[in-house]
Amino acid sequence: MGAIPTQRETASCACDAPAHPHTTAHGSTDRCARTYTTLPGSPLAPGSARALVRSAVSDWAEARVPGAEHLTARLADDAVLVVSELVTNAVVHAGTEVEVECRLEEGDRALVLEVSDHHPSRAPREPDAEVPYETPEYGRGLRLVSTLAESWGVTFRRGVKTVWARLPAERNTVRGETEAYAGRYALERGLRAAEILAPDPQRAERDRDWLHRGALSFLAEASDLLAGQLDENLVAALAGQLIVPRLADWCAVWLEDEVMGRWGSPRSGGAENEGGWAADSTSGTGPRLARVWHGSENRIEQLRQALEKEPPSPPETLRSGPVPHPWPGEALGVRDEHGTALAYRLIAGGRPLGTLVIGRAGLLRFPDEVTGLVEDLSRRVALAIGAARQYARQATISQVLQRGLLPAAVAEIPGVRSALVYEPCDKGGPSGDFYDLFPAGDGRWCFAIGDVQGKGPEAAVVIGLARPWLRLLAREGYGVADVLDRLNRLLLDDATEAADAAARALVRPPAPGDGPQTRFLSLLYGELAPFDGGIRCTLASAGHPLPLVLGPDGDVRTAARPQTLLGVIEDETYVSETIELRPGDSLLCVTDGVTERRDGSRMFDDADGLSTALTGCAGLSAELIAERIRRLVHEFGGRPPEDDMALLVLQAE
Repeated sequence: MGAIPTQRETASCACDAPAHPHTTAHGSTDRCARTYTTLPGSPLAPGSARALVRSAVSDWAEARVPGAEHLTARLADDAVLVVSELVTNAVVHAGTEVEVECRLEEGDRALVLEVSDHHPSRAPREPDAEVPYETPEYGRGLRLVSTLAESWGVTFRRGVKTVWARLPAERNTVRGETEAYAGRYALERGLRAAEILAPDPQRAERDRDWLHRGALSFLAEASDLLAGQLDENLVAALAGQLIVPRLADWCAVWLEDEVMGRWGSPRSGGAENEGGWAADSTSGTGPRLARVWHGSENRIEQLRQALEKEPPSPPETLRSGPVPHPWPGEALGVRDEHGTALAYRLIAGGRPLGTLVIGRAGLLRFPDEVTGLVEDLSRRVALAIGAARQYARQATISQVLQRGLLPAAVAEIPGVRSALVYEPCDKGGPSGDFYDLFPAGDGRWCFAIGDVQGKGPEAAVVIGLARPWLRLLAREGYGVADVLDRLNRLLLDDATEAADAAARALVRPPAPGDGPQTRFLSLLYGELAPFDGGIRCTLASAGHPLPLVLGPDGDVRTAARPQTLLGVIEDETYVSETIELRPGDSLLCVTDGVTERRDGSRMFDDADGLSTALTGCAGLSAELIAERIRRLVHEFGGRPPEDDMALLVLQAE
């Protein structure tokens, strides 16, 4: 990266990009959305700037301002990183108030960030200038900016210096390609940012200056980077990128299971390994070498093999401070045959999660400043690993719970073709939507599609009660209206309230005066009975979006009347209606994730939008109707759906 321009009243670009047309901090005359603020020159400024940009991008997309349709989550993340670096540099090097502007230029389809300070007399120096007290970390943030931005530059005015960056909006990609790329991009982007945060090594005499003046910024940005990861292996990979090559020549991260694969001490039943630790006799597993990173990539595999033979030995007490680790000289070659290695215990919440090992060739001991900085970083790595594991545990529990709340299989009904779409919004937690389709005996089949108020454990309690009771009451011979009457009383029963209170206690401790609360349930419930010439359908809707019937000729009609939600009025009496589905007729049942799908202030079902969409499905099979409605719902808004979605299509053959 070339030197930053020092001439006044001009702007320069990195990577030979064309100069930015705006040479003043706020002089743009193009039509654009804009947000602006002034921040004090304090350590809190970068966080405030990140929040400002994130909020602005979200608000513009929500308000559908011109050009906002090109904003993507990736562009927003890049903008947050860029403004964070620009504001951090301004605070560290200028020490004055910082002015931040973010604008969306409709014509160029670009997001432009400008950060101004009031210390323009400090001219950036050439990278090779020999100045004893130069801050060697200057330009690290601009390396990140030049990587993420299409162009960037500096504008000098009287009393003001402005650094700007231009991030072009990305083109929309095909949905399938976007999903396939998302996981790979997240890893590559995280590693790229981590590599930039860990700058190129410089001369030893400059290390101390960087540790004093750049360490706080390094730790702050490293914390932000690690805190956003929900996979422990990615956390380990980012830790290696952050440490090498600035703080060490190589780095390794060992991870251990908190329950079955703890570090052990030699004991009966446990086979002691070469490194002095014993694998758990129950699980037969030990710590896992999750990540090895070396400044020279061709040495990584040999280093991994050597480290796997001699894992770090756990200390007698839980402490995160460094302890000596054997130097793997044979794996590093003759040139780096001697050096120093240290092991840091990764501890979070009093639980050991693994060990971080660093090494540097040609040293008798690490400088105290380096060991202290790595210890601080290791604590952040441990917290990130702990958070990732907690998320993984909750996601696993939620997935198991979700599977238990839904039927293992959907019943096949003679003379009826069925199709189902079920998309929970939160992949890591129980959904508030549920469905069922089951035989009730005596030639009857019953179906249900419902939506519980809220999500998570509270919703799971209600679903866990409602679905079994629906099946039990239906098989006992109760009619549709009677089933809803009894289920309504059940939801208002003390046992349900107590179960709901227990579920809420899993999420947060009960507050003073916090008592059990009922949970409202919207439900569409029906009974199907085949007869010669069609299907007789008896159904009732309790506060649920009304079902629609599509005829072979494209005619659409409503199949039920609205009634009160379940769990609201104790003495409510429900009524049912009976319709006949002739061959070719299709019954569409949906949750409010379909009807209330939003695009700005508009909803999908405004002006009978669902009925219009269903009319266009005339002549399609049940599977194609379900897929077409699902696709139209997704395409209705520019953002992914923010609510659970379930829809059921029953078609008389």
